[in-house]
Amino acid sequence: MTAFLVAALVLMGALGPCAWVCWRGSPEDRLVALGMAGTVQALVLLSLAVGFAEPALASLGAVLAVMSSAGTLLFARFLERWV
Repeated sequence: MTAFLVAALVLMGALGPCAWVCWRGSPEDRLVALGMAGTVQALVLLSLAVGFAEPALASLGAVLAVMSSAGTLLFARFLERWV
């Protein structure tokens, strides 16, 4: 087991608090947790790509990083109506 696979495992544990805040937090806190979860998921995929030497996972992680940022901004735009 390489250090990258251990890092991916630790980062997967960091998704728990993000999920908790997305479930129970205020709308502003949920937005921040959503953005953080997207970032953590992208880092997990990139760590797994390096740990397993799979270039396809690296591409998926890079696309997820860009799309999660755009998705969070879009969600903030629609959330603005109710906050």
